[in-house]
Amino acid sequence: MDTRDAGSGQGLTEALNNAPLSLFHLKAMLTAGMGFFTDAYDLFVIGVAAVLIKATWHPATWQLGLLSSTALLAAFLGATLFGRLADVWGRKRIYGVEAGIMAIAALASAFAPSIMWLIAIRFVLGVGIGGDYPVSAVLMSEYANTKDRGKLVGMVFSMQAVGLVTGPVVALALLAAGVPAELAWRLLLGLGAIPALGVILLRRRMPESPRYLARVRGETARAAEATRSYSGQTIAASSTQSETRVRANLRPYLLTLLGTAGTWFVFDYAYYGNSISTPLILKMVAPHATLLQSTAWTLFVFAIAAVPGYFLAFSKMDKVGHRRLQLIGFGVMGLAFLAMGIVPGLTTTLAPFLLVYGLSYFFAEFGPNTTTFVLSSELYPVNLRATGHGLSAGIAKAGAFIGVFVFPLLAKSLGLAGTLTITFVFAAIGFLLTLTLPEPSGRSLEEVSREDEFEESAPRHAAG
Repeated sequence: MDTRDAGSGQGLTEALNNAPLSLFHLKAMLTAGMGFFTDAYDLFVIGVAAVLIKATWHPATWQLGLLSSTALLAAFLGATLFGRLADVWGRKRIYGVEAGIMAIAALASAFAPSIMWLIAIRFVLGVGIGGDYPVSAVLMSEYANTKDRGKLVGMVFSMQAVGLVTGPVVALALLAAGVPAELAWRLLLGLGAIPALGVILLRRRMPESPRYLARVRGETARAAEATRSYSGQTIAASSTQSETRVRANLRPYLLTLLGTAGTWFVFDYAYYGNSISTPLILKMVAPHATLLQSTAWTLFVFAIAAVPGYFLAFSKMDKVGHRRLQLIGFGVMGLAFLAMGIVPGLTTTLAPFLLVYGLSYFFAEFGPNTTTFVLSSELYPVNLRATGHGLSAGIAKAGAFIGVFVFPLLAKSLGLAGTLTITFVFAAIGFLLTLTLPEPSGRSLEEVSREDEFEESAPRHAAG
């Protein structure tokens, strides 16, 4: 990250804001993104694995619901806890811990002796997944320049698309090869340990966030050195002048928290309830389809509708506006859910259902699935940024847990059409809550979070 062209006499923070897009940003994005690929694979693969586990162990309905949702409930704990620790202890210090938890839990899943053991292991896995959310998002946000911040944080999140597709691809390969159901689901879950171990190796080389060091710890010289050692570029001497430290409290940001956590909560209720239950949904639409066919249709929806939405979101977000894109996404996906809920015959005819269901997926990705992650990493001051993101992500995963757990129950009592109509209501609430948030696109983190209002008048200077 060569900041020598950013101007003279500016602080390190301003130099980071003005720095041109570089290899440094790409390396940081790939490192953070690998963690998010692992998160997505581990979370979403359970939807396919649960079908195989059902055929193996014949669990009760409530056990199957817990199996699919318990990692999401645990993610609430992980995101809240690790988000706060990242602000108190530093981002890098805990960045490998959650990846280690994911690796151990994924491997243990493959050897679970019973359904209750597997549910317990999935809880531990969820703590690691939740912990990865705030640290990955905030580190990338704080490394980024102002112009490309949405794109870079969005690219980290878009790795979810790869994880989303990888699970069904692996499942199709195992099923097509004739692997027995019990061995297939164990392999599906255990393979999540491989990318998690790779994440640990990549993250050992990452420096601490320069903004955190400079603005929270007052260690500007160390921040410049950490950035230089990672990027291979030299921070301009003028940018290593001491900077004032930020000491904000959460109270002035409660409305912001309502916006970021509330929109993410209602979105995750809708998104995870549908995504993890997609095999069940397709079975309800086409009850005579084989497992191989329903898995292929799941992959079709993810690959044709969801993946382009992710990539279009990060490529257009900074131009469209982060808040505006969230409004567009909530609006269109909500209308798609409403159509599936009230149009007669739509939930019983496969081709038109897949078309409208795919449309809802596209605008979920080209909208709130990406933007809730990005906005939560932008709107809080540096000393509360991981805390605010962690609280938002944690509350969101509580919504995801509710959505996944109650979806089969609602579908059984209300039918698929009634369940999707309820999802429309959640999308409408998300649209309204988005209106409480500011537009951060094109504005620096310091400006949009108002953190300069909470600067200390006498900054602490770092030794050395």
